[in-house]
Amino acid sequence: MEEKRNSMRMSLSAQLLIKNMGENSVEEEVGIEVLDVSKTGVGFICDRPLEIGAVYETNLKIWTDEVIHAFLKVVRIEQTKEEKYICGTIFIGLPEMNAKRIEVYDMLKRMETGNLE
Repeated sequence: MEEKRNSMRMSLSAQLLIKNMGENSVEEEVGIEVLDVSKTGVGFICDRPLEIGAVYETNLKIWTDEVIHAFLKVVRIEQTKEEKYICGTIFIGLPEMNAKRIEVYDMLKRMETGNLE
């Protein structure tokens, strides 16, 4: 998948639960594998296709074991050979405090790797 984010991506070993927030949708929680998180969105793998443009409610467990409640809009989906789906999403209305948490983690990761550009 081609990189389209302006913010540096970071990896987290966390799980994310999502619920489609569309009009006629059933509230179904789906466990997914988080690939990366930036202050603008989340990349993840899931076992079923999601809808581009759909908004999903999320509970993202971050590196401090805190949970960030947010909404994600799907902007890209790519199917893998293993019949899984790589999804690119953007945060919708992420509170500034939560964006700052992600930003601080990003800065610490870059300091750790010596990449402070």
